[in-house]
Formats: sequence, C-alpha cells, structure tokens
Amino acid sequence: MKLNHLAIIMDGNRRWARMRALQAAVGHDKGAQTLEIIARELVGFNVDYLTVFAFSAENWRRSKIEVLALLEIMRSFLRSKVVTLIEDNVRLHIIGDRTAFDEDMQGLFKNAEAQTAHCTGLTLTVALNYGGQQDIERAAERMAEAQASGGEEKPFFSYLETAYLPAVDMLIRTGGERRLSNFLLWDLSYAELYFTDVFWPDFNAEELKKAIGSFYQRQRRFGGDGEGAAGDETASTEEKLA
Repeated sequence: MKLNHLAIIMDGNRRWARMRALQAAVGHDKGAQTLEIIARELVGFNVDYLTVFAFSAENWRRSKIEVLALLEIMRSFLRSKVVTLIEDNVRLHIIGDRTAFDEDMQGLFKNAEAQTAHCTGLTLTVALNYGGQQDIERAAERMAEAQASGGEEKPFFSYLETAYLPAVDMLIRTGGERRLSNFLLWDLSYAELYFTDVFWPDFNAEELKKAIGSFYQRQRRFGGDGEGAAGDETASTEEKLA
C-alpha cells in the first residue's frame, strides 16, 4: 500500500537547543530548516501529502519569549519561502484557529495559500494553533448548524478542517515522546505510528528513509484480516468514516 499521507509531530527543538546551551528559538529555527529539507526529500518517495504540527493550541502556555520567537519564525517563513514553495511545486494549507494571530499574520497565511494554490506537487499542511479535539468540537457545531438550517446532509468528516485531506497513512513523532498530543485525532484512526528518539533538528534524509522503510514492512488490516489490503493504492477519504 502506498504511503500517500504522512503526518509529523516535529518534537525536540527545545531540547536540541538546550543540549547545545542555545536559546530555544535557535532550535525552532533549525527545525524550520529541517522541515524544508524533509519536504523536498518526500518527492523521491512519491508522498503526496505532508501534514506537520508546528504550533498547538496548548503551546501558548510556553514562555512569552519563546512564543514570540516562534511567531517570528513563522512570519519569516511565510514572507521568504513562498517563492521557494512555488518553485518546488508545493501547495500550502494552514489549519487551526487563525483568530489568535494578528491581522498581519493572518494576511500572510491567506497570501501564501493563494499564491501556491496552483501547485500540483506535494500538499503541505501546517497546523498552527491547532488541536484535534477542538477541530472535532467545531465540526460538530458546524454540522448541527447546517442541519438546523435545513442544509444538505453531509458526512461528519466533511465539517473537519482536514476534510480535503485523505486519511493519514503514517505518523512520525521525533524527540522520544510516545503520544499523539491532540494532533489529527480523527485522521489518525488507522495510521501506522513511528516514534524515534532523534530530535527534529537532527531528523535527516537517512532517518526519513528508515521511517518510510518501516511503513512498507507493515501489513495494514483496517480491522480486517489483511487480505486484499495491499491492493489499495491510497488511503481513501472513506477511511475517515471508520
């Protein structure tokens, strides 16, 4: 079965920096560079979708200095890397509650998405101020509102922010932790999980190859006996209903 949609929890930036007696911002900046490298590497593995957890709804609890540094890295990326995304044929999507960001940042989100909308290569989705539980709660509210107004009846997953994405095939979490941390809870229902102790700034092409190799050594059953599962080329949107 093809690895169509890869999700990554990019963990370990702060610890990577701390081990080198550096500010956390340096680790986050190095992590942003790693994301750019890994996104390019995925082209060679024929992966169509990459979704990464860049800033969770809970990350606002971190120190003000670190949060401001993270926001500045995001701002810099959106201002300087859109041309690179277009050159690499990468389409960018942002998911999460944007209302917590200032108008300038929201404008950068919208501009980056609009400028890359024509790209047909990798679809890169960046989760910012995102939480899986919050997304499901908002989807339930939107569905209830639609039904109350007599709107067209649609399946639940179509109200999620990730409705345009196929189900996740594999989740990689770096940094040694073994939990989902409220990321893509609906979409990860049948995902293969891969955990590594490598901090995200050190996650390179070789580590990616190791993780993807692990995926192709597994048999995905989706609740069945596994027979015929390998014949499915991609994880369909219908998996979201499982």
